[in-house]
Amino acid sequence: MRKYSVFAVAREALRGHKGWDAQWASPEPRAAYDVIIIGGGGHGLGAAYYLAKEHGITNIAVLEKGWIGGGNSGRNTTIIRSNYLYEESMDIYEHSLKLWEGLSQDLNYNVMYSARGVMMLSHNVHDQQSFKRHINANRLYGIDNEWLTPEQATAYCPPLDISANARYAINGAALQRRGGTARHDAVNWGYARAASDRGVHVIQNCEVTAIRRGPDGAVTGVETNRGFIGAKKIGVSAAGHSSVVMKMADVRVPLASNPLQALVSEPLKPIFPCVVMSNTVHAYISQSDKGELVIGAGTDQYNSYSQTGGLQIITHTLDAICELFPIFRRVKMMRQWGGITDNTPDRSAIQSLTPVPNLFLNCGWGTGGFKATPGSAHLFAHLIARGEPHPLAAGLTLDRFRTGRLIDEAAAAAVAH
Repeated sequence: MRKYSVFAVAREALRGHKGWDAQWASPEPRAAYDVIIIGGGGHGLGAAYYLAKEHGITNIAVLEKGWIGGGNSGRNTTIIRSNYLYEESMDIYEHSLKLWEGLSQDLNYNVMYSARGVMMLSHNVHDQQSFKRHINANRLYGIDNEWLTPEQATAYCPPLDISANARYAINGAALQRRGGTARHDAVNWGYARAASDRGVHVIQNCEVTAIRRGPDGAVTGVETNRGFIGAKKIGVSAAGHSSVVMKMADVRVPLASNPLQALVSEPLKPIFPCVVMSNTVHAYISQSDKGELVIGAGTDQYNSYSQTGGLQIITHTLDAICELFPIFRRVKMMRQWGGITDNTPDRSAIQSLTPVPNLFLNCGWGTGGFKATPGSAHLFAHLIARGEPHPLAAGLTLDRFRTGRLIDEAAAAAVAH
């Protein structure tokens, strides 16, 4: 792999940028691999990269039914944070955030990580109590989070309206300064490039249609639109389609798939310095490096594999954004899209062995999939290589759904003891 640097850019500029190679190879599938990962998003590509880098397993294929960056990885709103409440979530999201901080250097690829801060708005007494509980839990766990008064919030984010007569009056905010954003497709491309350089086959337009199992029940490979491909181990990291893929192996998983919509505005000069979220009114906003205001909504309230979503959801979200930031009322929206979230009953992820030998599952990230990307990939590689969950992901197995000890209950029990 050719190393990217300022000198390489300067050299290519003098040659009309005609010397750049393809970022990753596009080989034909082999007859068989040691590991197949279904899903070429950030989690799947990242897992392949860490399997090669840290576990010495390079005979790997990542199978993507479309193109790299064309699924959920290219349909999110790029927010990164680790200020979750329960220990299982704090563990994995903080692990992920620490990897984000050095990811560009690790991959030799600019993922455009920007620690601009994530501010979560409080609108009532319940919000205030809830956020202060989060802040105290985070700080006891060694994670940065702090409480801001309304005046401090608007000083940090000047477009914010904190007037007393605002429709959604603000009585404070929680701020994680290390939170921020990254470039979603750049993360995919960086992992694809780095994994390919270590011998991983990144195979696009290769849809899995069946999972094959041997007489002992263990996986033997997958049927695809490009033929049968054998495998000793299979990892499923297919986001909103994880339940569809797992059904091919006769495994039912506790997932509900829902559309999650977002949209962007026309480009503006830099005006919005951070990420602002309001859970109460289901809206969040940041500004991209291209100047677009990136606006996200809450999940649609129906199950679907659609990548569109209901108009009333984004209409409500834009109403809220206009109330919180009146100066944006005349800004034109440029495009809208939807992703497919995979949600579990306790809204926490699954990273687990399955009842099928040598079949591993990584799913259930819901609306937190992007921010979890490097941490999830790193720990999923450990699960596939070692055949046991990483200690940081020990609470994310399928067992919790059989025992009824869901994430929030497990955390409460830990606190009680």
